[in-house]
Amino acid sequence: MSDPTALVILGNGFEEVEALTPVDLLRRAGVTCTVASREPTLLVDGRNGIKVQADELLEAQLGRSFDALVVPGGPGTAALRQDPRVLDLVRTHHSSGRTVAAICAAPTVLQAAGILGQKRYTGHSSIASELPNLQPEEVVVDGNIITSRGAGTSVPFALELVATLTSRMRAREIASSIHYGGW
Repeated sequence: MSDPTALVILGNGFEEVEALTPVDLLRRAGVTCTVASREPTLLVDGRNGIKVQADELLEAQLGRSFDALVVPGGPGTAALRQDPRVLDLVRTHHSSGRTVAAICAAPTVLQAAGILGQKRYTGHSSIASELPNLQPEEVVVDGNIITSRGAGTSVPFALELVATLTSRMRAREIASSIHYGGW
């Protein structure tokens, strides 16, 4: 059986902690995690000036399917919401029953793709006017959708992804290895 796979989509203005924490913990868990740039170059600028080199351009990932699609938040989320490639990937993965995960402002991307519907979800308080039914939990799982509140909840968000793609036992092992006691 092959390792589970995940695609993390980065655009300029992404929130570094929300993107790199899932990448790090997923890779520790043995998930094949590809970081894709929606920009025309592999180098993507984070909201706090940290430049990250993606593994691939998003264009090269179109038509591929992954076990999970991960969308970090940050001010760059506005461009993701308007990118038909991103919205199509979200819709395709969701409709095929694969995991779609979003953190902070990124649940607005899921909303723009039309997949939130009557689902339970959470996100950053700054998006409450757009998504008024935000749940108070750090991480909310409803079917194949995983959402989280923001940078401060990046570790439990990433661990939920690990649990979903591997096992809860593996997520606990990862949590213990990084001295995270909340899992």
